[in-house]
Amino acid sequence: MPSNAEAPPLPDPLRVPVADSHTHLDMQSGTVEEGLAKAASVGVTTVVQVGCDLSGSRWAAETAAAYDAVHATVALHPNEAPRIVHGDPDGWSRQGAREGGGEGALDEALAEIDRLAALPQVKGVGETGLDHFRTGPEGIAAQELSFRAHIEIAKRHGKALVIHDRDAHADVLRILKEEGAPERTVFHCYSGDAEMAAVCARAGYYMSFAGNMTFKNAQPLRDALAVAPLELVLVETDAPFLTPVPYRGRPNAPYLIPVTVRAMAAVRGLDEDVLATALSANTARAFDY
Repeated sequence: MPSNAEAPPLPDPLRVPVADSHTHLDMQSGTVEEGLAKAASVGVTTVVQVGCDLSGSRWAAETAAAYDAVHATVALHPNEAPRIVHGDPDGWSRQGAREGGGEGALDEALAEIDRLAALPQVKGVGETGLDHFRTGPEGIAAQELSFRAHIEIAKRHGKALVIHDRDAHADVLRILKEEGAPERTVFHCYSGDAEMAAVCARAGYYMSFAGNMTFKNAQPLRDALAVAPLELVLVETDAPFLTPVPYRGRPNAPYLIPVTVRAMAAVRGLDEDVLATALSANTARAFDY
């Protein structure tokens, strides 16, 4: 996504306010105040700010404490775990690669996530999970170790579990079954098909759809959305990523949620207000706010 790309225009406001269930305000241009005001002007009145490493998780918790419209989640992104253990240059951290510190360093980082997860403004543990897109066997082992630890932290603190699942559907579902999923589990940027949506529905997992469900090649996502139980559906931006059509390639932000909501309503054959009402209630239930 070009950093100098022009921001998309404001969409028509939603009549029923909704929440952006997964965003990264710390990676977006402008101030937090500006981003929240812009979102609120189109009916996006709540955002869930997601942590992906230690510094980002601390920032999420601090920001949620400062703004009533922001709730936080905290975690080590799946690609952060191999970086901590092995010094993996493909890790998530914006600090760049460094010599790995072994499992002891991962334990220390997880202890800090555990501390942050106890805070009242922190409503979830994530994004955690598995990312097989660019991870070798050693990295996958570190990811699985981290994922299992995050599941335990979420359950112990009674917080939602927010899952990042990239090219790892079977292993994510297997580990959730082995460990026992928390009461509230959210598949962020749902990437499975309709068959997997049925599996998630039986388990009571929330499925959060992002702007990529509007992409031309995303028919499997639209098929999944069509069959997912309405009470388990959420909407997100994952901003600044995954900007919905017709603004793909330009920077995403919470104020663009109405574009995705309207595309989702079309897939479901629902009135926009009916869907927005469900999305709002579902997000509040998923994150217990």
